[in-house]
Formats: sequence, C-alpha cells, structure tokens
Amino acid sequence: MAEKRQGLSGVNSKKGSSASPAKKPNVVPRSQDGKKQTQEQDPGQSRFRRALEMFLKFKGRREKTTEDSDKFSSRPTDASIASIECAEMSNYIVKADQVPAMVRIMHERLASPETADVRLFMNILRMAEEHPAGVVLTLLRCAPTCDRAAAMMWRAIGTSGSTVGKVLPILLCVMEDWPLHSMCTSDGDNEDVFALAATLVIWVMVQVPKSHEAMYIYAPHLLVALLAQIFDSTVHGTEEVDNFWTQCQAEHNLQTNPSRFAVQTMKSLLCRLRCDNVVMAMERKRGWDTLLSADTQHYATGLLAREMHRDLTLLCSRIACHLLGMLSTPRWDLPALAFLVEVLDCLDLCECRDGVLEMMSRYLQSECKERRRLALRGLVVLIKDTFMARRIGMLSQRLVDVLGDADGEMVRMSLSVFMNVLHYKGIMVSCTTAPRLAEALLPLFDHDNSHVRVLSIQLFHKVMDLVVDEGKKAMKRIVSESLLPLFLHCHEENQRLAEASIETLLHAAGFLKKRGLKQVVKKEKLWKFAKRLVRTAWKRQAEAGAAP
Repeated sequence: MAEKRQGLSGVNSKKGSSASPAKKPNVVPRSQDGKKQTQEQDPGQSRFRRALEMFLKFKGRREKTTEDSDKFSSRPTDASIASIECAEMSNYIVKADQVPAMVRIMHERLASPETADVRLFMNILRMAEEHPAGVVLTLLRCAPTCDRAAAMMWRAIGTSGSTVGKVLPILLCVMEDWPLHSMCTSDGDNEDVFALAATLVIWVMVQVPKSHEAMYIYAPHLLVALLAQIFDSTVHGTEEVDNFWTQCQAEHNLQTNPSRFAVQTMKSLLCRLRCDNVVMAMERKRGWDTLLSADTQHYATGLLAREMHRDLTLLCSRIACHLLGMLSTPRWDLPALAFLVEVLDCLDLCECRDGVLEMMSRYLQSECKERRRLALRGLVVLIKDTFMARRIGMLSQRLVDVLGDADGEMVRMSLSVFMNVLHYKGIMVSCTTAPRLAEALLPLFDHDNSHVRVLSIQLFHKVMDLVVDEGKKAMKRIVSESLLPLFLHCHEENQRLAEASIETLLHAAGFLKKRGLKQVVKKEKLWKFAKRLVRTAWKRQAEAGAAP
C-alpha cells in the first residue's frame, strides 16, 4: 500500500510516463497570512501570470472567430508527443491513449523555469474539452497537491464554461468517493486519488470568474459533496489522509485541517453563487463552527438549509432531489436528513411522493431518537399535501407507537400529524386503529405539556367522530374511561384546555348514547354530571363484587 501511495506525494506517475522523475516544484513564497508575494519578489510567478494573461487574450480572439474551428486531420501515428506539447494542436486529433503522457509533459514544462507558451494553455484547454476524464485523473495523479503548475492548468481549464461543465462531473466522482478514488486512465494508470485533491481543484477553479455558470449548474452536487466530505473528514479521518493533507498545507501554506478546508471551499462556492448573505448568516450564528463537530453537524446543516431556503428556493429544490438519492448512505444520513427536512416544501411531490414517504417511514422506525424526530418533522411538512395525507394514514400504527415516547415534542408532532390526517374529508379510522389510538391518547390527557393535553383531547374527539361502525363497540369501554379525566379538565384555568374538554365530554356522552349526561353537560350543570359518574362507579363496583 505504501508503494501504491508513492505517486500521490507530488512526483510524476510511474505508469506510462515518458518523463524522468521530476524534482519538487518550487513553492511560491507566501507571507504569513497565506497570500502570494508580489511579482517583484517572485519573477517566475510574474512570468506565469503574464503567460496566462496572454492566453486569455489569445483565447478571446479565437472565440470570436469560427473559421476552421472543425478542420482537424488525423494525428500522424509516428509523431512524437513531446514535439507537439507546446505546438498549435488545432490541426490534430489527440487520441485518448496519448492524453496521460501529454498531460504529464505539459505539467512538467510548466513546472520548469522556462517561459510558458500561450499555445500550451490552448492545448490544455482543448484536451480537457475532448478528453475530460483523462486530463482530470492524470493531472490529479501527477500533481495531487495542486502545485503552482497544476493550478495554472486548472485555471486555464476554468476559463471555458463548457469545459468546466465536462470536468466537474469527474471531480465530483472523486470527491464523493471518500477518502480514495480509483479509475483507470487510457494508459492503465489506476493509482488511488484522494478526494481532497479534487476539493483543492474546486477551491482553485471557483476563483475563475468564467466558471460561474458551470459552477451554478453543478452547485447542488458540489454542495452535497462538500457536506459529505466535511462529515467524513471529521468522523472518519485516517492517517493516510492526514499525511496527504500535510503535503497540501506545505504547498499552499494552509493553516486548516481537511474538514475546515472543505468548509472554506463551501464558503467560496456560495460567494461565487452570490450567496454572501447565507455565508454571513452562518458566520453570525456560529453555524460553520457547529458544522465542524460530529455531534452537532445535523443542527448546522439544518441551519444552512433554513438560511438558503430564504432566497434560494430553486437551488434548495435541486439539492433536496439530490439528497433523496444520497440518504441510502448510512455514514452521514443524519446531516443529510436534517437538511432535507428543512427544504421538503421546495420539492415537487408529484415526482417523488413514494420515495419521500418510504424514507420517512423507515426513519420513523429508527432506534436513533434524532432520526425519528426529523422523520416526524418531515411528516408535519408532507401532511399539507392532500394526496400525501391519505398515504401517511397508512403509518398510523407507527405514529401510535410514538405517542408513548417520553419526549413531549415528539408526542406533540405525532399528534399534529394525526390531527392533519383526520382533517381531510373521507378519511375514516379503521376498527383496529381506533381503539389503539384512543387508548394511547387517554394517558396524554394528563401530560406535563399543556399543548399535548389539548391536542390529545381534540384528537380523541375526532377519533370518536371518524371511527367506522365495526370499531364503535370496542371504543365504548375506552370512551367510558375518558369521562372522569375529561370532567376534571373542564375546570382548568387554561381556557383552551377547558373548552376542548367540555366539547369532547359532550361528544363522549353522545357516543355512549347517554342522553341524560349529554343534557347535563349542555346545561353546564357539571355538579350533576359528577353525581351521575359517582353513581355509575358505585354500580360497577357492586356488580364486580357480586360476580362469582
């Protein structure tokens, strides 16, 4: 394994390379704050910068002309790759098996003190356009720490929006395959590439203004990949990753760890997408720091989703769609679920109702309390859709189980879901569900949370209304047991609780077909109602004592 990783330490890949082992490129001197020094202090950097500026001007002129844009002839098979790595390649077709060697030669040439040729950048751009996978993977392998020469090549690629759109999917594939990615290039090189190497490239390319449009198109995938990388590097860091990152820190004078660097890249991307307000809000609420702790990441991702939801509904919708496919990954499903729940109302449920409901149903059975809580929050949002409300009714037994939870907030959300399900006309409570639900509600009449008490009593009322005929017989015993606690709550100082209790007590008397009790409640002569309850209790006790 140690030998396999050797190619990741900044030297040229040993597979298929025609170049001799390269010395470590000169590191650009930087000040203590990490910024590059001025051109006077670093003539080499000035030379590269001028070459890149010339390339941009040259490229601009080329883009205005369409003549001969498609006039390519076959590349001679006996031509030397090295002889044309700096030549104008517009008259040649580069074959896939030639790409890796050419990329390495170009990188080596840029790393040398020789003056960079403008045509070299044009060749890089054209190869990336025609063979994005070969260029991306080869460059990641021969310069995993993204040295100065590699950064110049990535910036050149970033000047073309169409080319950026082709290389981003490959970079995303590497970023999502934490911590290592392996894919063969045309010359058979399948050395592992660190996911962080691709993140370094995104950090470099996001600074190129012309990459904006392509970055926006792939923003949902990039943001999700960065969130996944933050979680993975926080929780599943390895010595191998740490060793690689030490090289990156030396190359770029970085003072951050991998997870903090991923956060920094995410902030840069959001700013490029003109989401500065989101970045500032997260900063103000210490959301970025919260994101760096494994125990609080799901709270931070929820906060990020809420801040993005304010002004970025379309982006949130695209992120939510992407997250639906990611939640099968158990390693970071909690932060992903926290983000998704906050933006559920951005989704077009016509396209993903079944998938969303199946997912919420699965998490409702989770042993993790936080996952169950988020699933309930998701159901509270989904219940607003009529079709979903009818489908959520099928989860009634799982929701009944939640009513026995010690967490009052969980119980409140479960009651709220039931209330909204039964709000829609035509929905009846089955003969098996009604008694179980009613029995689970009785203890909640005396819950510590007054809101839970009110909701449980109101829901009890609805269950009596909507239970099918076959279930009414089983319900009578439970309704009889509800009379005393309902009577006691009629005298509560909390007006909402008192009113709900009186209304439900009146309905319970009607359900039991006790016309006398119903009339007493209607006339608000509750002292007479109490006497009747006492006589009924004595009668039952006597019957029980007389029984053999």
